[in-house]
Amino acid sequence: MTQQEFSAIANTIPLQAGIYKYYDAASELLYVGKAKSLRKRVSSYFSKSYTNYKTHELVQRIRKIEFTIVNSEQDAFLLENSLIKNFQPLFNINLKDDKTYPYIVIKNEPFSRVFFTRKKINDGSQYLGPYTSVGKVRELLNFIKQNIQLRSCKLNLSQINIEKRKFKVCLEYHLGNCKGPCEGLQSITDYNEGIDRLKNLLKGNLSPVIQHFKLEMQHEVQRLEFEKAEVIKKKLDHLQIYKARSTIVNERTGTVDVFSILEEGDTAYVNYLAVNNGTIVLTKTITLKKKLDEPAAEVLSFAIAQLRDTFNSDANEMVIPFTIDYPQKEITVTIPQAGDKKKLLELSEKNVNYFKEELKKNKILLLEDKTSLEIKDVLLQLQKDLRLKEIPTYIECFDNSNFQGSYPVSAMVCFKNGQPSKNDYRRFNVKTVKGINDFATMTEVVYRRYKRLSEEQKPFPQLVIIDGGKGQLSAAMESIKNLGLEGKTTLVGLAKKEEELFFHGDQESRKLAWDSESLKLIRRIRDEVHRFGISFHRNQRSKGSFKNEMEQINGIGKTTIDMLLKKFKSVKNIREKSLKELADIIGISKATIIKDYFITSNISH
Repeated sequence: MTQQEFSAIANTIPLQAGIYKYYDAASELLYVGKAKSLRKRVSSYFSKSYTNYKTHELVQRIRKIEFTIVNSEQDAFLLENSLIKNFQPLFNINLKDDKTYPYIVIKNEPFSRVFFTRKKINDGSQYLGPYTSVGKVRELLNFIKQNIQLRSCKLNLSQINIEKRKFKVCLEYHLGNCKGPCEGLQSITDYNEGIDRLKNLLKGNLSPVIQHFKLEMQHEVQRLEFEKAEVIKKKLDHLQIYKARSTIVNERTGTVDVFSILEEGDTAYVNYLAVNNGTIVLTKTITLKKKLDEPAAEVLSFAIAQLRDTFNSDANEMVIPFTIDYPQKEITVTIPQAGDKKKLLELSEKNVNYFKEELKKNKILLLEDKTSLEIKDVLLQLQKDLRLKEIPTYIECFDNSNFQGSYPVSAMVCFKNGQPSKNDYRRFNVKTVKGINDFATMTEVVYRRYKRLSEEQKPFPQLVIIDGGKGQLSAAMESIKNLGLEGKTTLVGLAKKEEELFFHGDQESRKLAWDSESLKLIRRIRDEVHRFGISFHRNQRSKGSFKNEMEQINGIGKTTIDMLLKKFKSVKNIREKSLKELADIIGISKATIIKDYFITSNISH
């Protein structure tokens, strides 16, 4: 859009606070911004001088401008962040974080179950989190199980079902992990008190939980129930250890959010520490890509809004390293000079520096930051280590995948001059192999790949990596021999666990130094083929490309199959179950049909 074109519409732009959206000729969203005065802010883009080339490029692409008027600067700030997060416009700061975070859910049902989930459903349940680590969630759930007696079963514990005595207590009751609400041995009030203790524990507020157990222990001592008192004392000790390990600062620090930022060129790293009652309950570092040379204060402000929204922060105070324009006036902004909050800020800065250094190490592993001469040195070292005839400037790697013991696919990635050549990646739906046979699958896909290269008279890679060791290597060599291509390329097998390398015909493996540049490159290629293969598999499954083997069984419907898969997790497991085990789930008639099918299919194979 030219200055002349803009001048024609300038007077129509609102003077109020709001957000503006720039679109290109194809109606693609280019940029979202906020403003106290929309007309003044938008006009600044069409002044004669530009602050940088990127802004000039943005303005040249604008063909349409849209506005949304809001009631306040704070509303504009929140709406801008929401739109950027949802649409990731080309010229806005890019938040490089597309993970699905885990939650702990308190299910909306009588005697609420507590479990791990990645999906938020609008069913009235409470979702605590999200958390940055699945491992952390599982650790928390295990800690909860050891200290708070909650049910883990999926029974429908309605009042009517309990009164009708439909259920019996299970092993968890006898182990002391559950108080037996299924038999009416625990009231809903007592159960919900346990849920309240769980919430306090997850928020880092351990004092009420500890106080509860102290009173309970005293009560058992007064009743001369010393064994029960000893059990409670162990829980108290467990909680005290957990508290000592978790509390980093003085409890008087309260509940605050701590943020620090580190910039390097067009990239910024922001660390977030969530502190509840003096306990750090969450830490997360994100990477942001600047598009219009945004100042650090603007980047930090954007990151804070995104992180607080993602992790559902309700802290009324945040600790940051410098002043920013943050319009949520109810939030107290602290720039500490000394004391516990200064120590927290320094801890956040340590975390963001560590994160950046780890990324740098990974980039070295990926060869991203190496010069062409450095990359050549790595490839020369790989040639020497594997005793190859030529420098392996062209490498391909194969890997097989299957889903729950069924439906194989394969993937091949290509590296040229030490870098991924994604246009040359290939995916294979296995055509000739029935059931799961990794060796036959490898034979097929290698044959298909190099038969095609041969027919199209294209160059062959100097090195082919077969992920899976001796067996898969022999299967791949079978295809190379059948195609008459021996000597055209070098094949090497990579054992999954020990990272040993095998050449066809060798009895002993070759082990490269664990920190050698050669092995780092091989690991990188191996990890890439895993990633590519798994993503292909997921896409195929989401499209419904895999037809369940059991759908071929006459007399067995989808509901029956779903029941079995829910119970036994995979077709492979179902195949291995006894007639009685299947009958317990779906009845003897259908179980007999399924067992007969698997027996027949095994004979035919």
